[in-house]
Order: sequence, then structure tokens, then C-alpha cells
Amino acid sequence: MKNNSDVLSFQDVSVQYSPSGPFALRNVTFQVSAGERVALVGPSGSGKTTVLSVANGLVLPTSGHVVVNDVDTSALGARKHRATRSLIGSIPQGNALVGPLRVAHNVASGRLGRWGPVETIRTLVRPRDTDEILAVLEQVGIGDKLWERADKLSGGQQQRVAIARTLYQGANLLLADEPVSALDPARSEAILDILADVVTSQPDRALVTSMHDAPLALKYCTRIIGLRLGEMMFDLPSAEVAEDQLAGLYEIDD
Repeated sequence: MKNNSDVLSFQDVSVQYSPSGPFALRNVTFQVSAGERVALVGPSGSGKTTVLSVANGLVLPTSGHVVVNDVDTSALGARKHRATRSLIGSIPQGNALVGPLRVAHNVASGRLGRWGPVETIRTLVRPRDTDEILAVLEQVGIGDKLWERADKLSGGQQQRVAIARTLYQGANLLLADEPVSALDPARSEAILDILADVVTSQPDRALVTSMHDAPLALKYCTRIIGLRLGEMMFDLPSAEVAEDQLAGLYEIDD
């Protein structure tokens, strides 16, 4: 049942990418409330990225309902979903930065969905609100990179730019697809520290992230949803997840 603090709700959501194909998701139901940090854990092909794509409106469910910030997005087309998506901050694998552009321009792109063509072109020349952009960059620890080219940054710094972009966007639902998969352990923990702080410092926000590294998920997220072959195997507070439950997600079928 949905409560008033829910930022995201899945109700019996199933996804088939083709009518005769297998289910990428089957009857998935969960709610995410403001202030929660939820990790989607499971092997490749378990449905983690599909959950994030459905939450972001990039994939429509074959059946079931998805509610984002009190709007049932299940049947919305791209145009109608635009206003809802402005409150969804997506941190994709690879960060989706424009390499030759400055960090300031990449962060400013977080608000392109709110602007018309003229404002968009003007921002590509010189972003407005540079003080606000600088503030979010300082929040993620790279305030000194405001006018650096994005492709001159390290992988960890680029990830911080992607996080800053969602903060500048003003999103209250953060969706992160394997945010530390390409980083070494120290940089992984630094990025997850930032994501955790982003949610705890503004409790109207929620984070849903897919992760292969179960120990990191247990350390940095308050709740774990275990997925296998498109089905939910468990949905538990991190402290209640048992080792055999995690191991069961990764068992190899004979």
C-alpha cells in the first residue's frame, strides 16, 4: 500500500521486451519512501537495470502500475512524462557527460528539461547560475573543477560531476545504475559516501541504485531488494539480509 511519503511505487509490474520473449520483470511490487537508500542486488540479467529504466520512464511496463511522486506514469507518453522526469535524477553507467564541454555546462544540463530552445542554446554558450553550480560541485568535493573539460577528469571525478548534475536538477528521486562498477575500492566508497550524504542531508530525497557488490550495498544502503531472473526474491532492511539469501541470488542453475 502506498503512503504519503512514497517517492516511487511499483505495483505488480511486469516487463516483456517482445510479446513472445521472456519476462525481464515479473510481478514486481515495492515502494520507496523519502529518506530511503535502496539497493537492487542480483546477477547480470536479474532485472536491475530494467527496474531503473521503468522508474525513469524509459521503458513502459507490459502490465502493472508505476507511480512517481504521486503520478501514475505507467501509461504516459514521452511528452507527458517530461514534467515527471524533471524530478528524477538519473546517474547512468558511463555518466553520460559531454566530454569536450566544461564541467559547468555538464552540470547545467540537469535543467535542460525545464528550458525552451532559446535558454538551452544560451546555456551552451555560458551557463547561468554559476554560483549554484559551484555550490553543488563543492558538495561533491570538486568545486575547483568548474571550468575544466569533462574529458580531462578522472573516472571518479566524472562520477561526481554526474551526481552534481542531479543535485542541480533538483531531483528528489535519484536512480543510479552501477555507480561504482568502474571505480577502485577507495573511490567507490568515496562516491557512495556522497550519495548517502545527499539523501541524509535532504530527507525528501530517495536513492535507488543497482549494485553488483553486495557488501557495499549492505554498508551504504538502508534496504536491499534481491532480484533473480526478473523476480523479487526478498525486500529487507539491510541489517536483516542473511548471507544465504544473497548467495541464493547468484546460484548457477544446472
